[in-house]
Amino acid sequence: MDSPRQILKGLDQIIRQPEVLITDYIAIGGIGATFVNAGLLTLASIFILYFLKINISGVSVATIFLMTGFSMFGKNIFNVWLIILGVILYAKIKKDKFSKYVYIALFGTSMAPTITEFMFQIHQPIGIRIGLSIIIGLSIGLILVPLSVYLLKVHQGFNLYNVGFTAGLIGTLFFSIFKSYGFTTESKMIWSTDNDVVLGGFLSILFIMMIVTGFYLNGRSIKNLKNIFTYSGRLVSDFVLLEGFEVTLMNMGINGLIGVIYIVLVGGVFNGPTIGGILTMVGFGAFGKHAKNMIPIFLGVYLGSITKIWNIDDPSILLAALFSTSLAPIAGEYGWPYGVLAGFINSSVVLNVGVLHGGLNLYNTGFSAGLVATVLIPIIEAFRRGEKT
Repeated sequence: MDSPRQILKGLDQIIRQPEVLITDYIAIGGIGATFVNAGLLTLASIFILYFLKINISGVSVATIFLMTGFSMFGKNIFNVWLIILGVILYAKIKKDKFSKYVYIALFGTSMAPTITEFMFQIHQPIGIRIGLSIIIGLSIGLILVPLSVYLLKVHQGFNLYNVGFTAGLIGTLFFSIFKSYGFTTESKMIWSTDNDVVLGGFLSILFIMMIVTGFYLNGRSIKNLKNIFTYSGRLVSDFVLLEGFEVTLMNMGINGLIGVIYIVLVGGVFNGPTIGGILTMVGFGAFGKHAKNMIPIFLGVYLGSITKIWNIDDPSILLAALFSTSLAPIAGEYGWPYGVLAGFINSSVVLNVGVLHGGLNLYNTGFSAGLVATVLIPIIEAFRRGEKT
């Protein structure tokens, strides 16, 4: 898609560009540089798991695909490492193995735009910029683990993007402190629109290959695929461990095609952010998401477009729909009407929480989904108990 010279130039632009939401790397550095960046970060993530001798499971697959997806709009080969080092430092202080916290470290790179902002955007001498970036990055990593473990109890596993919820609260805290010293971020919308055929075709072929490969490895059968649809998806639902990799791979491919079909049906575009959303759905096809618990969420967002002031193909709403499937366990646990309600509510909440963290948390929908689940689950439980009595 691009020459080596243009790819290197594009990577330089990707690394230096302010990356608060929404920043499409394809618009900044081109398709070639964006995919090279994604490939490098994906390989790095795989290598880390391999080096730590991690047994690949559903959460491993979800983590890797999440890193790949967000390498299209916010994470790059430069800005993720200080946060990971912060988690390593936490493990050292606790005298634990880093392997115990590696998934939180990789998920926690959702705060990576903060590093870019302080390294390249503030008007200070290079020494101060480097020092602040190191302090902030390590600090984020240090507090990620205890907060994410605690906050999982708050929403009871009904928000699959638990670290996104954690990062949203950390981002709100940090951004409030930053603003006290005059640091602000500007909301942006860098959004490419001219690559639908290439990117849509690439994704469709990729997901069909996943389904076919899973089908072949499963003895040329869809046996046990329907078993996945019986799980609510609530954390922790590791489909690789529960049903095997072959069946999980088919489910992942189906999730991907659902994402592609949704974008086409609502008249959306394929670019860095929407690919990120679709690949996240695919990754979590190994760790909680399937067609039965996701479709009610999409329906809730669509119903919102009928009654609210935005359109279903607006960029922020396209991403809201794809990433709101974080709440899929609500539909899986309580039934499709509650899933529709969760999607309907979250489509509003997600549009208003970004201002709290200044766009520095890439998992903005994970943050909003955590808030929605925290409020909605006790209410659902209360009314369900009333129905039973």
